[in-house]
Amino acid sequence: MTSDLENLRVVLVATRNPLNIGAAARAMSNFGVRRLRVVNPYEPAFREARSAVGAAELLAKAQQYKDVAEAVADCKLVVGTTVAKRRDLQHQVQRLDVAGRAIKQQLKTGPVALLFGSERFGLSNEEMSHCHWLMRIPTREEHGSMNLGQAVAVCLYELVRGRKTATAKGGIGKTRAAASSGEVERLTQALLEVLQDSGYIKPRAVAADEKLRRLIRRIALNGNDAEAIGASLYEIGLVPDFEWLAQPEKAPQQLEEGMALPDA
Repeated sequence: MTSDLENLRVVLVATRNPLNIGAAARAMSNFGVRRLRVVNPYEPAFREARSAVGAAELLAKAQQYKDVAEAVADCKLVVGTTVAKRRDLQHQVQRLDVAGRAIKQQLKTGPVALLFGSERFGLSNEEMSHCHWLMRIPTREEHGSMNLGQAVAVCLYELVRGRKTATAKGGIGKTRAAASSGEVERLTQALLEVLQDSGYIKPRAVAADEKLRRLIRRIALNGNDAEAIGASLYEIGLVPDFEWLAQPEKAPQQLEEGMALPDA
């Protein structure tokens, strides 16, 4: 049951309640999901949660990150969770059963991140901008939100249910060698710099950053696409080298430090 699930990363963002962290970890252990990542957790709660019954080892191996971009950099598909209520969402929102089929198909080809937001506010727009699409559990309108641990358990059950016969139909579940989120984010930052330098958008325009990130993820680039765009930027003189898209350790210093592009 766990072979494909080795590619699944459960990412908890800004979680504050130790009981919720522990419950999420125990649900992961129940369903054979071992890779937990936490983004900017409330530190006292995270330390306390590490005593969760039946999940102490999993929590001890949990990886901490400063932001969502860093936490999902190696993932080919990033899916956020939302109640989808009273919010003007800019993403495609899939029902749990439809999303489950697509995620299971993608797990066969590479890492997938499943994001859960904070207990009080869920995922922010900036955090959602790192997602390719969103999914929701079909709860009733009058009481849509769920406890974090429950939500993790329900989502993971959907991913293990009927695994031997599960197939994905439709565009979002199509098997492909997708570009990693790290490659897509580096490309996003390079294009953002180009647009800022051209005067098309203003520097520090947060909304523009989020819109561009969402747009690029909707394109669903594969690794070859990212390399082709990087090569194009190189050919027209906007970046000194394009190998950094796939191999960040080869990035020139100015690209590593704020993704600054060379002067025209």
